[in-house]
Amino acid sequence: MAARRSPVAIVLGIMLAVLGILGIAGGGGGAGPFIPLLIGAALTFLGFRGGKRGQIVFGHACIVAGCYMVAWGVQLAQVVGSAPDWLQILGGPLFWGLFSIFGGICANFHGFCHCVQSCSKERGKGTCRS
Repeated sequence: MAARRSPVAIVLGIMLAVLGILGIAGGGGGAGPFIPLLIGAALTFLGFRGGKRGQIVFGHACIVAGCYMVAWGVQLAQVVGSAPDWLQILGGPLFWGLFSIFGGICANFHGFCHCVQSCSKERGKGTCRS
């Protein structure tokens, strides 16, 4: 059975990968431009491959990128040293790193979840309700 392709995931993944490559080519500081490149490559793989393996690869890429962002956010919090406002919290790498880690864990669990796997098989038959 051929996996269904997701054009939205493919387009978004390619756009993120291109932004990461442009950030690297433009001399972006540190390893920051590698995050969109990593997430974009994994999202493109998920769009082409789909199914269990694609979701697990995407989940692991989110966890790796999230760990880097959390470490970067902790370092920035030590440098700044003042109480941030809500916009600084929601725009900082620490928040998005934790968001990415938990999203990656969720993607990994869904990759192994029997209900999600059986529902994706039944979706082609028209019996799945999601």
